[in-house]
Amino acid sequence: MKKRISRKKAVKIKLVIMAALALSVVFLTLFAGVIAKNDPYQTCATSIRTAPCVDYPFGTDNLGRCIFARVLYGGRTTIAATFALVFISFAIGTVIGMVCGYYGGLIDRLLMRLADITLGFPQMVVAIAVAGILGGGIKSAMIALGITMWVSFARLARSHTFSIRSAAFVQTARFAGKNDAYIIMVHVFPNLLAPVLTNALTQIGTTMIGLSGLSFLGLGVIPPAAEWGAMISEARAYIQIAPWAVIYPSVATIITIIIFNYLGDVIMDYREVR
Repeated sequence: MKKRISRKKAVKIKLVIMAALALSVVFLTLFAGVIAKNDPYQTCATSIRTAPCVDYPFGTDNLGRCIFARVLYGGRTTIAATFALVFISFAIGTVIGMVCGYYGGLIDRLLMRLADITLGFPQMVVAIAVAGILGGGIKSAMIALGITMWVSFARLARSHTFSIRSAAFVQTARFAGKNDAYIIMVHVFPNLLAPVLTNALTQIGTTMIGLSGLSFLGLGVIPPAAEWGAMISEARAYIQIAPWAVIYPSVATIITIIIFNYLGDVIMDYREVR
């Protein structure tokens, strides 16, 4: 018993710390205009590839743009696109999963076979192909990744709906004359929300890697827009003479992904010991 209480307390502390770090990253990007004194898109011919200094804490790139400002503004683009894509995939996948799990039958078989076919192809291969067809842009990258992202949410929601639909409180609602839409929204959805939301949090890091990867390949954000993957791609051509142009956006990407991945893991642990 004491070990359980001690573990629960440790998990709570970890959860508070990781949540604070995640919120800090979000606030840094939201208030990029206040924190960064330089314009992320302003070029300067006299400051090309300047090493980190007081005026340019992270140095400048090949066009004399402030990397510190671009990292902050790029984080806003990357994080906002990631959250939007995860939310959309969560909404679509959860609805499909609840419908399949609640009704079963032909609609379940058709949609789950579609999910199985989607899982048969590597996510990044599909994303690269779709993004190449749609052309550049953050919206195209989001669509490309979203084609496969909904599947994990749908399968998870479906499995939980299967068990919930036979619960006593659902049967009672049916006997009381409640329609299917009411039962799904009032009884099914609230009871599967926690595991599906936990899955959404664990998807943030993976989605961020995917969006940055597409931008790195030239299939995501179109320059000169600031985005971490695109910044790394632009700066790799002169990495030997200005390594800071690659290091700082890379470090920002790695740290952010680690924070959100670990936050998802801690939330899963918290649900287990609660």
